Amino acid sequence: MTPSSGDRVAVELAEMRGEIRTGFAELNGRLDLTLQRTESAESDIDELQDRVAALERGRWPLPAIAAVTGVAGAATGIVALLR
Repeated sequence: MTPSSGDRVAVELAEMRGEIRTGFAELNGRLDLTLQRTESAESDIDELQDRVAALERGRWPLPAIAAVTGVAGAATGIVALLR
């Protein structure tokens, strides 16, 4: 008893459906992993932005320090010159 061409087509279609389902399941798994990694990266970026903002708030105001140092140097020079 040989299978008819209609039966062979049905078997091939069933195999293709199975392969497509397997492919979609694998693709969904990869997308889930990518989404998880993206969310983790976004969380890390948010944390780093908070740390950078804290560092920027805590930095020394270098122009103000330079101005005070310049004025102190000039005052010291004037005092030394007058003595």
